[in-house]
Amino acid sequence: VQLQASGGGLVQAGGSLRLSCAASGRTFSTMAWFRQAPGKEREFVSCIFRSGGHTYYTESVKGRFRMHRDNAKKMAYLYMDSLRVEDTAVYYCAADNSLILSTIRSAPAYGYWGQGTQVTVSS
Repeated sequence: VQLQASGGGLVQAGGSLRLSCAASGRTFSTMAWFRQAPGKEREFVSCIFRSGGHTYYTESVKGRFRMHRDNAKKMAYLYMDSLRVEDTAVYYCAADNSLILSTIRSAPAYGYWGQGTQVTVSS
C-alpha cells in the first residue's frame, strides 16, 4: 500500500494550487492532508470520508481550501485558493480506515502516509 502526493510548488500569495494523493493497493475510508512548516509540529489540514464525502477542515483554511476524492481512481485532491505565506509547508497525504471523528485531526491516528510535497507561498 502506497500513498503518492504531488502538486506542490512555488506560488505567489493569493494564488492557487491543487495537490493530489494517489492511493495504490486499496481504498481508504478516510483520506487526509496534514502539513508541517519548519520548526513546527505536523498539523491537520483537512480530511474526507468515503461514505458521503463529508469533509472537515482546520479553521485557518476554511473557505479557501476544498478537499475532494475520486473513489474509482483512488485519488484525493486538495484545492487551495487564496494562498497565504503562512500556508507554506510540506503537505502530507494520509489515510486510514475506521477513524472516529474524535481522532481525525490526530496524526498518530493515520497508519498510511505519503512522502510529502512542498508548498511555498511567496509574498
